[in-house]
Amino acid sequence: MNQETKSGQIFDLPTLKRLYTFVGPYKKQFYLLIFIIMVSAVLAPVIPLLIKYTIDEPIANSNYDQLALMLGIMIVVLVVQGLVQFVNTYLSGWLGQYIIRDIRVQLYEKIVNLRLKFFDNTPIGRLVTRTISDIETLSNVFSDGMAAIAGDILQLVLIISVMFYTDWKLSLISLSMIPLMLFSTYVFKEKIKDAFNEVRAAVSNLNSFVQEHITGMSIVQIFSSEKIEYEKFREINVQHRDSNIRSILYYSIYFPVADVIAAAGTGLVVWYGSKQILNYEVTFGTVTAFVMFINLFFRPIRQLADRFNTLQMGIVSTDRILKLLDSDEYTANEGTHNPDTIKGNVEFKNVWFAYNDEDYVLKDINFKVNEGETVAFVGATGAGKSSIINLLSRFYDINKGNIYIDDVEVHDFELGALRRNIGVVLQDVFLFSDTIENNIRLGNPDITHEKIIEAAKLVGVHEFIERLPGGYEYNVMERGSTLSVGQRQLISFVRAMVHDPRIIVLDEATSSVDTETEELIQKAIEKLMEGRTAIVIAHRLSTIQEADKIIVVDKGEIKEEGTHEKLLEKNGFYANLYRMQYKDVLKIAG
Repeated sequence: MNQETKSGQIFDLPTLKRLYTFVGPYKKQFYLLIFIIMVSAVLAPVIPLLIKYTIDEPIANSNYDQLALMLGIMIVVLVVQGLVQFVNTYLSGWLGQYIIRDIRVQLYEKIVNLRLKFFDNTPIGRLVTRTISDIETLSNVFSDGMAAIAGDILQLVLIISVMFYTDWKLSLISLSMIPLMLFSTYVFKEKIKDAFNEVRAAVSNLNSFVQEHITGMSIVQIFSSEKIEYEKFREINVQHRDSNIRSILYYSIYFPVADVIAAAGTGLVVWYGSKQILNYEVTFGTVTAFVMFINLFFRPIRQLADRFNTLQMGIVSTDRILKLLDSDEYTANEGTHNPDTIKGNVEFKNVWFAYNDEDYVLKDINFKVNEGETVAFVGATGAGKSSIINLLSRFYDINKGNIYIDDVEVHDFELGALRRNIGVVLQDVFLFSDTIENNIRLGNPDITHEKIIEAAKLVGVHEFIERLPGGYEYNVMERGSTLSVGQRQLISFVRAMVHDPRIIVLDEATSSVDTETEELIQKAIEKLMEGRTAIVIAHRLSTIQEADKIIVVDKGEIKEEGTHEKLLEKNGFYANLYRMQYKDVLKIAG
């Protein structure tokens, strides 16, 4: 069953036990909440008993002094009840908010440490639902969940006990409507559970659709698909609306029905109690107390249906969140090798890799890059070039073979140490909605403003940045939308430089810039690569002709390797790529 629509068991003890481990740092507040709930339950039948006594004694005997005393006691009890209710409401909400804060932080920490394969298989909208909506549901578990249910049940037990102690005949009459109330509550609970499942699925669909289409809005507008996408959104929104209206319908039916049942119970008590009063078998105060008992009794029963659904939804959300927190399938295993720096020797030995564990995109890859060398990978789109650098940085893990850096297997590296020493400039540049300086620094306190300026001057973008409003404090907006493709590329290059990696990876780093910008990058590359290992992936063969070694990849296999001149002499794959790329120039030269 789809995770977004499946229901949970109300008393899923393993999940509840795990959920309440998050209470650990707040045990004092939690136990105080339990105590307050118990006090609230104990105070519930006190007022009806006081009113019974007041009617039967001070009022019946015209004892004004005793009446004033009883009124004073009732006022004190009401004030105490109000204070207890305030503490109960505030403390349960406080506890819920602190706990979901902790869970949300843990969940986000888990997400940022997952391998990219997880994000390939999981819609972003679903992760948004996990991090926002599902966790928000958990706050209700602590404010209206097990503790509140226990309080309601305790209140019911106390009220029934007091009722039977006071008058067992009136108690039986009062409780005669209980089977009907329990039946209607059960039906409501089942119906509202299905409605909530539909609402949750609709929310997840909305999150996924909105996130995906806002991110890809340029494609929607380029292909004039606004009306088509609008109709899709309208349909999803209609499903969301209908699901919510269905839940509203069940609420609008249940609570009036519950009120009618409670009123019928009250009517029976008044009818039977009046006869008993006339026959002098019970007092007027007793009947009055029972009328109040009925209201106190049926109120928690009505609330229990809602609380059980809240708990059930919380169990489902908790189960999904815990599965994500506990998942090791996509977690990059942490090694222990944590060197301050590396030399930069890279070796792939018999490496096989598949994104879906079936269709290999890399087959028996073997190559070695010595410290300080520049190696370029060329090949057609989909040949597997980008997959090689993804494996080097452990964005994905290989299926077979070994990858070594300085003769140490990459899995033995502490992941942060590995990636700290590998600087990557990707073809698709991502900039956060923040200042240029923060996009370059990425929160690293060791990178000073002076170091950023130095790197920007090296790349040749310092003057361009200074011309922007605010200079390095200029906000590039989401994904760097206020900058050109070439400007974003240059900033990402500065970002790689300031982190001072020992291995530089350029994945189509100059494919999206004009000739003038490419010349700036090429000059910066020459300075950056001094004393560093460089791995370059490019379609423009002109950018890699000076590489120490060129490796030709085709359909996941290495076909050729050597220098530019030697590969041309072989007249093989590389020579064919060269002729195809420079056919117009060669025609003119010929």
